[in-house]
Amino acid sequence: MKKIIISLLALLGLASCSQQSYEYETDSFTTKSGKTVKFYALTHASIRIEYDGKEIVIDPVTKLGDKAIDYTAMPKADYLFITHEHFDHFDTLAIKQLTGDNTQLITNQRCADMLGYGKVMANGDTLQLAEDFTVEAVPAYNTTQEHLQFHPKGRDNGFILTLDGLRIYIAADTEDIPEMADIHDIDIAFLPCNQPYTMTVEQLLNAARMVKPKVLFPYHYGQTDVSGIPTQLEAEGIDVRIRHYE
Repeated sequence: MKKIIISLLALLGLASCSQQSYEYETDSFTTKSGKTVKFYALTHASIRIEYDGKEIVIDPVTKLGDKAIDYTAMPKADYLFITHEHFDHFDTLAIKQLTGDNTQLITNQRCADMLGYGKVMANGDTLQLAEDFTVEAVPAYNTTQEHLQFHPKGRDNGFILTLDGLRIYIAADTEDIPEMADIHDIDIAFLPCNQPYTMTVEQLLNAARMVKPKVLFPYHYGQTDVSGIPTQLEAEGIDVRIRHYE
């Protein structure tokens, strides 16, 4: 009897762990027409967005470090966005698990070549994906001399999604490039913060002051300490939200 009880407790413990593994931090916003846009903080640079019955996923990866994500437990994506080819953004297994009959995959030329398919966007391109959904591809690259090889100018994309007027800037792997000064009216921004691949905290602060989003999610931050960013941007009126985007 004792063995049975222990076994049951073990099973319950496993079930509890399994359930918790799919409980991601979420943030919800309302568009101008009253529609809900819900963000799930999956991991690092992987973002799931629910909008008006549609599933949008950015840079899904199945495993980073000790964190694994089972995309088979999620709905198929209506739209998949891949910013560039690095392993923490481009994962063919995750793409396969999220792809259904009607999935549209939007990416840069390099990833489309590697996959053998995908809608290609280059920096400066705009796509009208639905009546209330547009996407703009914007530059994402390194400017520090010794880091230029990581993300060369012109290869990768950041994306600006506009969902019923709500503007979302997903910067991808970039430093605080001058083109950010031309990005306006952003409601929600995801800005990366880890060296040597993206920005220092100081660069992120500079980027945030250029873009001026209403809400900022530091992401892709690995072991970088981003805890001081909310206080440092308080005077700018930017609502900084720290989520599990290590």
